[in-house]
Amino acid sequence: MISLKSPREIELMRQAGALTAQARALAGSMVEPGVTTLEIDHAVRDFIRSHGAEPSFLNYGGYPGSACISINDVVIHGIPDHRKLMEGDIVSVDVGAYLEGFHGDCCATFPCGKVSDAAMDLIQVTRQSFFEGLKMARQGNRVSDISHAVQQYVEKHGYSVVRDFVGHGVGAKLHEPPEVPNFGPAGHGARLLPGMVIAVEPMVNAGDWPVRVLKDKWTTVTVDGSLAAHYENTILITEGEPELLTPIGDSPYV
Repeated sequence: MISLKSPREIELMRQAGALTAQARALAGSMVEPGVTTLEIDHAVRDFIRSHGAEPSFLNYGGYPGSACISINDVVIHGIPDHRKLMEGDIVSVDVGAYLEGFHGDCCATFPCGKVSDAAMDLIQVTRQSFFEGLKMARQGNRVSDISHAVQQYVEKHGYSVVRDFVGHGVGAKLHEPPEVPNFGPAGHGARLLPGMVIAVEPMVNAGDWPVRVLKDKWTTVTVDGSLAAHYENTILITEGEPELLTPIGDSPYV
C-alpha cells in the first residue's frame, strides 16, 4: 500500500532529507585521487551520527557499509574498502539517513580529478535525466510518466537505463511502494497524489543495460564492462511543483 505522508511526517522527512543531502555533499567533496572508499564511508557515518541520526544503509539486509560507493563499471551497491581512488575514476555515492523515524535517500556520481569527456557526458546525462523525470512528477500523472521521460532522455543521448533495479517510495521504511522504474511506456502505474514521497534514481550505463551481481551479493556491475552513473533524490508530490526533500547543494554534481 502506498502511504500518503501527513504534514508532520513531511516535516520530519524534510529534516532527514536535508541531512542526507549534506552527507552526499560531504562524500562528494572527498572524491579525490588517493582517498579510499572506506575513508569516505566512515566520514559519512560519523557525520550522520553527529546529527543524531543513523546511516540508513548500515546493516540493511546485511550491507556492511554506511554508504554505497560504486566506481566506474560498478552500477550500485559498491562496498567501501581500502581501495584508493584514482585520477579518471567516476564515483557514485549513495547515502541515506534515518532521523526521527524517517529516511532520506540520495545519490550522485562524482568525477575523481580529471576524467574523460565521455565519462563527464555520462555523469551529466544521468543527472539531467532525473530532472527530465522530475518534470512529470505532478499530481494526476502516473509513475510511468516519470519512467518514460527518464528513458527517452537517456536513450536519446546513446546510453541505456538499468532494468534490474528501480526507484521506490521512501518513508518510515527505506524502501516502500511504489516501485519507480527508469524505463517503460507512459500512462501506467500508480496515480501520483499529494503526500506521496518517492526516490527517483536513474541508473545509466554507457553500454548495454544488463548488469550482474558479484559473489559478495551486493556489488552490481555492467555486464559489458562499460561505465555506469547513478543519480537520485527523494521527492515529495505536492499540489503544485514537486519538492526536493534531499536539497541540491552548490556542487554541479548534486
